[in-house]
Amino acid sequence: MSRKKTTSDPGAPVVPFETALAELESIVAAMEEDQLPLEDLVANYEKGSKLLSHCETVLTSARKRLQTISERQAAGNAAEAPDSLDDGDEMADDAPATPDAPDDDDDDIRLF
Repeated sequence: MSRKKTTSDPGAPVVPFETALAELESIVAAMEEDQLPLEDLVANYEKGSKLLSHCETVLTSARKRLQTISERQAAGNAAEAPDSLDDGDEMADDAPATPDAPDDDDDDIRLF
């Protein structure tokens, strides 16, 4: 199933993110490197602003979608994973604790 793409201007053609980004990069490069007349600079700036806005909108939408997916997966994992303490499987008081440090053969008393 494909997603319907929307833009702020219903009559404007939908430009893929990668295409818009590549065009924006070429506009920036042309403005930095070329000696363009003022009118061309203004036109490039205007077009670049629109492309930047489009790219930011697409990225924001993608971030929201990814966050929704992550939240759904986390909620699904939380629902599937049983809580070990709810089953009465508490650790016995006489069970040996696992030390963080390697075992020594010494009989030293360790406080921490």
